[in-house]
Order: sequence, then structure tokens, then C-alpha cells
Amino acid sequence: MAYENGALDANLAAAAGDDPALIRELRGAFYESASKQLDLLKRSRCDGNWNVAAMRLKGLAASFHAQDLLTAAENALASAPGEPAAIRDIEDVLGRFSG
Repeated sequence: MAYENGALDANLAAAAGDDPALIRELRGAFYESASKQLDLLKRSRCDGNWNVAAMRLKGLAASFHAQDLLTAAENALASAPGEPAAIRDIEDVLGRFSG
């Protein structure tokens, strides 16, 4: 999966205008929220908790047109709770967002 930085940045810029401090703050909030859902996925042991965290992650990704994260969240929804490959995929995507 190739992360397209432009889509997220374009959406953040549309929300924040020409305010670089606000764009940084929104980007940080996006990353923090996604990381929180990843943490919930890692701790999920039942279908319900796993699905809620994956759906929240999917919604966040869709809101900001973060296609790689959206795909990883959809893959998690199709996986069993605690699936290591699904968690690893989301970690990889978020690693590119934080960089």
C-alpha cells in the first residue's frame, strides 16, 4: 500500500485554510484518534469490541480520504478479533502517517 500524503493534507488544508498551526493540530488529532482505535483493536478479544474499533477507524479514514487506512480498517473488519496481520497492517499505515 502506498500512502498518498496529498489526500490527507488536502483535506486538512480544506478544513484549516492557510493556518499551518491548525493543520498540524488537526493532523495530530487525526493520528491520535487513529492510534487510540488501534490500541482498542489490540486489546479486543470479542467480535463486538473489535468491530466497533475497526468501524471507528474506517469512519475516521473515510472522513479524511485516507485510503490506505480505510483499506486496512476494512481488512480488520473481515478478520477475527486479535488477528495479528490486520493489526500489523494498521500499524504500518499509521507509521507512514506519523512520519
